Amino acid sequence: MSHHLSGPHLRSPLDDARLDLTDVFAFTVPGGRTVLIMNVNPIAPTGGRAFHPDAVYRLNIDTDGDHRADVAYSFTFSDPADDGEQTLTVHRATGAEARAHEAAGTPLFTDAPVSFGPYPQVTEAGQYLVSAGLRSDPFFADLDGIVKDFQWTGTDWGADKNVFGIVLEVPDSELGADPVIGVWARVSVHQNGTLTSVDRGAHPSLTAYFNAEEVKDAYNAGEPADDWDTYRAPWTAVLQHTGGYTEESAEAALRTVLPDVLRYDRSRPAAYPNGRTLIDDVTSARLAMVSGGKITTDHIGPHRDLLQEFPYLGTPH
Repeated sequence: MSHHLSGPHLRSPLDDARLDLTDVFAFTVPGGRTVLIMNVNPIAPTGGRAFHPDAVYRLNIDTDGDHRADVAYSFTFSDPADDGEQTLTVHRATGAEARAHEAAGTPLFTDAPVSFGPYPQVTEAGQYLVSAGLRSDPFFADLDGIVKDFQWTGTDWGADKNVFGIVLEVPDSELGADPVIGVWARVSVHQNGTLTSVDRGAHPSLTAYFNAEEVKDAYNAGEPADDWDTYRAPWTAVLQHTGGYTEESAEAALRTVLPDVLRYDRSRPAAYPNGRTLIDDVTSARLAMVSGGKITTDHIGPHRDLLQEFPYLGTPH
Protein backbone atom coordinates (compact mmCIF):
# COMPACT_ATOMS: atom_id res chain seq x y z
CA MET A 1 0.00 0.00 0.00
CA SER A 2 2.39 2.60 -1.30
CA HIS A 3 4.81 3.15 1.59
CA HIS A 4 2.17 2.98 4.33
CA LEU A 5 2.87 0.63 7.26
CA SER A 6 6.52 0.24 6.28
CA GLY A 7 7.72 -1.40 9.49
CA PRO A 8 7.86 -5.17 9.98
CA HIS A 9 4.61 -7.15 9.79
CA LEU A 10 2.65 -4.32 8.14
CA ARG A 11 2.98 -2.06 11.14
CA SER A 12 4.27 1.47 11.50
CA PRO A 13 7.95 1.90 12.44
CA LEU A 14 8.27 1.54 16.23
CA ASP A 15 4.47 1.03 16.17
CA ASP A 16 4.16 4.82 15.92
CA ALA A 17 2.10 6.09 12.98
CA ARG A 18 3.60 9.57 13.36
CA LEU A 19 6.89 8.12 12.13
CA ASP A 20 5.35 6.23 9.21
CA LEU A 21 6.27 7.69 5.80
CA THR A 22 3.47 7.06 3.31
CA ASP A 23 4.34 8.82 0.02
CA VAL A 24 6.79 11.15 -1.71
CA PHE A 25 5.90 13.48 -4.60
CA ALA A 26 7.98 15.81 -6.79
CA PHE A 27 6.68 17.97 -9.62
CA THR A 28 7.11 21.45 -11.05
CA VAL A 29 4.63 24.30 -11.21
CA PRO A 30 4.64 27.47 -13.35
CA GLY A 31 7.15 30.14 -12.47
CA GLY A 32 10.24 27.95 -12.36
CA ARG A 33 9.35 26.23 -9.11
CA THR A 34 9.51 22.69 -7.75
CA VAL A 35 7.04 21.17 -5.29
CA LEU A 36 8.24 18.51 -2.84
CA ILE A 37 5.78 16.59 -0.67
CA MET A 38 6.22 13.94 1.99
CA ASN A 39 3.21 12.44 3.73
CA VAL A 40 3.25 10.57 7.03
CA ASN A 41 0.82 9.12 9.58
CA PRO A 42 -1.55 6.81 7.67
CA ILE A 43 -5.19 6.93 8.73
CA ALA A 44 -4.53 10.23 10.52
CA PRO A 45 -5.36 11.41 13.06
CA THR A 46 -6.14 7.98 14.51
CA GLY A 47 -2.46 7.10 14.88
CA GLY A 48 -1.45 10.45 16.34
CA ARG A 49 -2.97 13.90 16.56
CA ALA A 50 0.28 15.85 16.05
CA PHE A 51 3.67 15.41 14.41
CA HIS A 52 6.24 13.67 16.60
CA PRO A 53 8.12 16.42 18.48
CA ASP A 54 11.30 14.31 18.74
CA ALA A 55 11.40 13.42 15.03
CA VAL A 56 13.29 14.88 12.10
CA TYR A 57 11.26 14.67 8.90
CA ARG A 58 13.54 15.18 5.92
CA LEU A 59 13.42 15.60 2.14
CA ASN A 60 16.74 14.78 0.50
CA ILE A 61 17.89 15.98 -2.92
CA ASP A 62 20.69 14.43 -4.97
CA THR A 63 21.93 16.92 -7.57
CA ASP A 64 24.87 15.00 -9.08
CA GLY A 65 23.62 11.43 -9.49
CA ASP A 66 25.63 9.72 -6.75
CA HIS A 67 22.52 8.83 -4.69
CA ARG A 68 23.71 10.93 -1.75
CA ALA A 69 22.06 14.08 -0.46
CA ASP A 70 23.50 17.36 -1.72
CA VAL A 71 20.59 19.48 -0.46
CA ALA A 72 18.29 18.51 2.42
CA TYR A 73 15.23 20.14 3.92
CA SER A 74 14.57 19.12 7.52
CA PHE A 75 11.23 19.67 9.25
CA THR A 76 10.96 19.62 13.04
CA PHE A 77 7.93 20.28 15.19
CA SER A 78 7.29 21.74 18.63
CA ASP A 79 5.67 19.87 21.47
CA PRO A 80 1.90 20.14 20.97
CA ALA A 81 0.29 22.75 23.19
CA ASP A 82 -2.58 21.89 25.52
CA ASP A 83 -5.02 22.98 22.81
CA GLY A 84 -3.26 20.77 20.24
CA GLU A 85 -1.52 23.59 18.37
CA GLN A 86 1.95 22.91 17.01
CA THR A 87 4.60 24.85 15.11
CA LEU A 88 7.12 23.93 12.43
CA THR A 89 10.77 24.83 11.84
CA VAL A 90 12.48 24.17 8.49
CA HIS A 91 16.24 24.02 7.84
CA ARG A 92 18.04 23.83 4.50
CA ALA A 93 21.38 22.00 4.55
CA THR A 94 24.02 21.40 1.89
CA GLY A 95 27.23 19.39 1.68
CA ALA A 96 28.15 17.26 4.70
CA GLU A 97 25.23 18.63 6.73
CA ALA A 98 22.84 17.37 4.04
CA ARG A 99 24.23 13.84 4.41
CA ALA A 100 23.77 13.72 8.16
CA HIS A 101 20.29 13.02 9.47
CA GLU A 102 20.09 15.81 12.05
CA ALA A 103 18.23 19.04 11.29
CA ALA A 104 21.02 21.45 10.37
CA GLY A 105 21.92 24.27 8.03
CA THR A 106 20.13 27.53 7.40
CA PRO A 107 16.73 28.04 9.06
CA LEU A 108 14.14 28.97 6.43
CA PHE A 109 11.08 28.98 8.69
CA THR A 110 10.83 29.21 12.46
CA ASP A 111 7.64 28.53 14.43
CA ALA A 112 5.41 28.37 11.33
CA PRO A 113 1.85 27.33 12.21
CA VAL A 114 0.63 23.77 11.61
CA SER A 115 -2.99 23.10 10.66
CA PHE A 116 -5.04 20.18 11.92
CA GLY A 117 -8.35 21.63 10.75
CA PRO A 118 -9.97 21.79 7.32
CA TYR A 119 -8.03 24.81 6.07
CA PRO A 120 -4.30 24.64 5.38
CA GLN A 121 -1.89 27.08 6.99
CA VAL A 122 0.51 28.40 4.33
CA THR A 123 3.65 30.30 5.35
CA GLU A 124 5.87 32.24 2.95
CA ALA A 125 9.49 33.22 3.51
CA GLY A 126 11.39 34.78 0.64
CA GLN A 127 10.83 32.51 -2.35
CA TYR A 128 9.75 29.53 -0.24
CA LEU A 129 6.29 28.27 0.64
CA VAL A 130 5.60 25.65 3.31
CA SER A 131 2.52 24.00 4.73
CA ALA A 132 2.15 21.11 7.17
CA GLY A 133 -0.83 19.45 8.76
CA LEU A 134 -3.80 17.16 8.34
CA ARG A 135 -4.77 16.61 4.68
CA SER A 136 -6.62 14.11 2.53
CA ASP A 137 -4.49 11.12 1.51
CA PRO A 138 -3.97 11.23 -2.29
CA PHE A 139 -3.01 7.54 -2.48
CA PHE A 140 -5.54 5.45 -4.42
CA ALA A 141 -5.68 1.66 -4.78
CA ASP A 142 -7.97 -1.37 -4.55
CA LEU A 143 -6.09 -2.89 -1.63
CA ASP A 144 -8.86 -5.38 -0.86
CA GLY A 145 -8.64 -6.66 -4.43
CA ILE A 146 -4.87 -7.03 -4.19
CA VAL A 147 -5.21 -9.02 -0.97
CA LYS A 148 -7.92 -11.19 -2.58
CA ASP A 149 -5.58 -12.45 -5.32
CA PHE A 150 -6.45 -9.59 -7.67
CA GLN A 151 -10.20 -10.12 -7.62
CA TRP A 152 -11.05 -6.44 -7.94
CA THR A 153 -13.67 -4.94 -5.64
CA GLY A 154 -13.92 -1.48 -7.21
CA THR A 155 -13.33 0.09 -3.77
CA ASP A 156 -10.62 2.71 -3.31
CA TRP A 157 -8.99 2.10 0.05
CA GLY A 158 -7.73 5.69 0.24
CA ALA A 159 -10.97 7.43 -0.68
CA ASP A 160 -11.78 8.48 2.90
CA LYS A 161 -8.31 8.47 4.49
CA ASN A 162 -6.16 11.31 5.82
CA VAL A 163 -2.44 11.82 6.34
CA PHE A 164 -0.14 14.46 7.78
CA GLY A 165 1.27 16.32 4.78
CA ILE A 166 4.49 18.33 4.58
CA VAL A 167 4.56 20.45 1.42
CA LEU A 168 7.46 22.67 0.34
CA GLU A 169 7.65 24.80 -2.81
CA VAL A 170 11.08 26.10 -3.80
CA PRO A 171 12.70 27.93 -6.74
CA ASP A 172 14.15 25.48 -9.22
CA SER A 173 17.55 27.11 -8.80
CA GLU A 174 17.70 26.00 -5.14
CA LEU A 175 17.98 22.39 -6.32
CA GLY A 176 20.98 22.81 -8.61
CA ALA A 177 21.57 23.90 -12.18
CA ASP A 178 21.05 20.44 -13.66
CA PRO A 179 17.33 19.77 -14.22
CA VAL A 180 17.84 16.13 -13.19
CA ILE A 181 17.54 15.53 -9.45
CA GLY A 182 16.92 12.58 -7.17
CA VAL A 183 14.46 12.84 -4.27
CA TRP A 184 13.79 10.67 -1.22
CA ALA A 185 12.38 11.18 2.26
CA ARG A 186 13.51 10.02 5.67
CA VAL A 187 11.98 10.00 9.15
CA SER A 188 14.33 9.81 12.13
CA VAL A 189 13.59 10.04 15.84
CA HIS A 190 15.64 10.97 18.90
CA GLN A 191 15.72 8.15 21.46
CA ASN A 192 18.00 7.96 24.47
CA GLY A 193 20.30 10.63 23.10
CA THR A 194 20.60 9.05 19.65
CA LEU A 195 18.93 9.97 16.36
CA THR A 196 17.73 6.79 14.65
CA SER A 197 16.41 6.54 11.10
CA VAL A 198 13.18 4.54 11.30
CA ASP A 199 11.73 5.05 7.81
CA ARG A 200 12.93 6.15 4.40
CA GLY A 201 11.95 5.78 0.77
CA ALA A 202 10.96 7.40 -2.50
CA HIS A 203 9.32 4.88 -4.83
CA PRO A 204 5.88 3.59 -3.84
CA SER A 205 5.08 0.00 -2.86
CA LEU A 206 8.60 -1.36 -2.68
CA THR A 207 9.07 -2.57 0.85
CA ALA A 208 5.67 -4.33 0.91
CA TYR A 209 6.43 -6.38 -2.21
CA PHE A 210 10.19 -6.84 -1.99
CA ASN A 211 11.48 -6.75 1.58
CA ALA A 212 11.32 -9.71 3.93
CA GLU A 213 10.03 -8.84 7.39
CA GLU A 214 13.42 -9.35 9.04
CA VAL A 215 15.17 -6.77 6.83
CA LYS A 216 12.61 -3.94 6.93
CA ASP A 217 14.18 -2.15 9.91
CA ALA A 218 17.62 -2.30 8.30
CA TYR A 219 16.18 -1.02 5.03
CA ASN A 220 14.55 1.93 6.77
CA ALA A 221 17.86 2.81 8.43
CA GLY A 222 19.90 2.43 5.25
CA GLU A 223 21.30 4.77 2.61
CA PRO A 224 20.18 4.74 -1.03
CA ALA A 225 23.79 4.64 -2.21
CA ASP A 226 24.05 1.11 -0.76
CA ASP A 227 20.75 -0.18 -2.16
CA TRP A 228 21.94 -1.79 -5.39
CA ASP A 229 24.66 -3.87 -3.76
CA THR A 230 22.44 -4.85 -0.83
CA TYR A 231 19.07 -5.54 -2.46
CA ARG A 232 19.77 -6.41 -6.10
CA ALA A 233 20.01 -10.15 -5.49
CA PRO A 234 16.99 -10.67 -3.17
CA TRP A 235 14.77 -8.34 -5.19
CA THR A 236 15.79 -10.07 -8.41
CA ALA A 237 14.65 -13.33 -6.85
CA VAL A 238 11.29 -11.77 -6.00
CA LEU A 239 10.70 -10.69 -9.60
CA GLN A 240 11.75 -14.08 -10.91
CA HIS A 241 9.16 -15.65 -8.61
CA THR A 242 6.27 -13.21 -9.06
CA GLY A 243 6.72 -12.14 -12.67
CA GLY A 244 8.65 -14.90 -14.40
CA TYR A 245 11.61 -12.63 -15.09
CA THR A 246 15.02 -13.83 -16.14
CA GLU A 247 17.86 -12.61 -13.94
CA GLU A 248 18.89 -10.14 -16.64
CA SER A 249 15.39 -8.75 -17.22
CA ALA A 250 14.75 -8.51 -13.47
CA GLU A 251 17.89 -6.47 -12.97
CA ALA A 252 16.88 -4.20 -15.85
CA ALA A 253 13.45 -3.63 -14.24
CA LEU A 254 15.01 -2.94 -10.84
CA ARG A 255 17.19 -0.18 -12.28
CA THR A 256 14.06 2.00 -12.18
CA VAL A 257 13.60 1.70 -8.42
CA LEU A 258 17.04 0.82 -7.05
CA PRO A 259 18.58 2.81 -5.52
CA ASP A 260 15.33 3.91 -3.87
CA VAL A 261 15.59 7.47 -5.16
CA LEU A 262 12.88 9.13 -7.23
CA ARG A 263 14.66 10.42 -10.33
CA TYR A 264 13.14 13.59 -11.76
CA ASP A 265 14.20 15.34 -14.95
CA ARG A 266 12.54 18.70 -14.47
CA SER A 267 12.97 19.59 -18.16
CA ARG A 268 10.26 16.99 -18.88
CA PRO A 269 6.69 16.78 -17.56
CA ALA A 270 6.41 14.96 -14.26
CA ALA A 271 4.84 11.50 -14.63
CA TYR A 272 5.93 8.56 -12.53
CA PRO A 273 8.67 7.29 -12.55
CA ASN A 274 9.96 10.68 -13.76
CA GLY A 275 9.03 12.51 -10.56
CA ARG A 276 5.54 11.88 -9.28
CA THR A 277 2.36 13.91 -9.35
CA LEU A 278 -0.65 13.48 -7.08
CA ILE A 279 -2.63 11.76 -9.84
CA ASP A 280 -0.04 9.26 -11.09
CA ASP A 281 -1.32 5.66 -10.98
CA VAL A 282 1.60 4.17 -9.09
CA THR A 283 -0.37 1.13 -7.91
CA SER A 284 -0.92 -0.05 -11.47
CA ALA A 285 2.71 0.66 -12.31
CA ARG A 286 3.91 -1.53 -9.44
CA LEU A 287 1.41 -4.31 -10.19
CA ALA A 288 2.63 -4.41 -13.78
CA MET A 289 6.22 -4.57 -12.56
CA VAL A 290 5.85 -7.37 -10.04
CA SER A 291 3.57 -9.44 -12.30
CA GLY A 292 5.78 -9.17 -15.35
CA GLY A 293 3.06 -7.28 -17.20
CA LYS A 294 0.29 -9.78 -16.50
CA ILE A 295 -1.63 -7.35 -14.24
CA THR A 296 -1.74 -3.84 -15.61
CA THR A 297 -4.34 -2.02 -13.50
CA ASP A 298 -6.47 -2.19 -10.37
CA HIS A 299 -9.15 -0.03 -12.07
CA ILE A 300 -9.00 2.75 -9.46
CA GLY A 301 -8.52 6.37 -10.52
CA PRO A 302 -7.05 9.42 -8.77
CA HIS A 303 -8.87 11.42 -6.16
CA ARG A 304 -10.97 14.42 -7.13
CA ASP A 305 -10.46 16.49 -3.98
CA LEU A 306 -6.98 17.78 -4.85
CA LEU A 307 -6.39 21.52 -4.71
CA GLN A 308 -5.26 23.44 -7.79
CA GLU A 309 -3.05 25.70 -5.69
CA PHE A 310 -0.52 25.24 -2.90
CA PRO A 311 -0.46 23.00 -0.86
CA TYR A 312 -2.26 20.83 -3.48
CA LEU A 313 -3.30 18.09 -1.04
CA GLY A 314 -7.05 17.91 -0.56
CA THR A 315 -9.22 18.98 2.37
CA PRO A 316 -9.13 16.33 5.12
CA HIS A 317 -12.11 14.03 5.59
